[in-house]
Amino acid sequence: MHEEAFNDQDVAESDLVTRRGTFRAVAFRADGHEHMALVYGRTRMRENVLVRVHSECMTGDIFGAMRCECGDQLDAALDRIVAEGSGILIYLRGHEGRGIGLVAKVRTHVLQDEQGMDTLDSATTLGLPVDVRDYTPAARVLKHLRVLSVRLMSNNPDKIQALEDHGIEVAARVPHLMRPNQHNIGYLTAKRDRLGHDLPQVDVFAADYPTAADR
Repeated sequence: MHEEAFNDQDVAESDLVTRRGTFRAVAFRADGHEHMALVYGRTRMRENVLVRVHSECMTGDIFGAMRCECGDQLDAALDRIVAEGSGILIYLRGHEGRGIGLVAKVRTHVLQDEQGMDTLDSATTLGLPVDVRDYTPAARVLKHLRVLSVRLMSNNPDKIQALEDHGIEVAARVPHLMRPNQHNIGYLTAKRDRLGHDLPQVDVFAADYPTAADR
């Protein structure tokens, strides 16, 4: 599975000391963006490596926005990797708003807030695609890191298929479920019902946080 995925100019590595511990930071260029893989513990030439492929979300990851679960998923993935003793988090740039970009994403928020549209309809109303994310860079860096197979922290079956289509063996899917709140229950419901994400916790909390459609 190993291949020369990057040339020397497009990848760099160093230790990154964080409040959770020391990771190996692997920065790499692919498809016009600079991405990052954080490697914890021993993963090279190993099977069933715990992996999270995380799409960039400035509002959630940095500012703690509650209309999505992205920031919670990022924190939980890093915590889980450290607790297990090894694993990789791949942070993919250029995935803002499922690939439509930050300005367009904020415009969809206006339609969601003012007209009650869900995350899909607010995009298509603006003439934008629902999801144009490309997971090729994630597959390339996993090959660069010489990972034999992964256990993928994800609720999205499409993400598994995308990695497998690029030659990554996904040995298992590890559910990555976050507790909903009143601001993101509609978002999660749309992802479950219209995008096919496996989100069983939506039913558990739906009565506590009814969506606009329910009201």
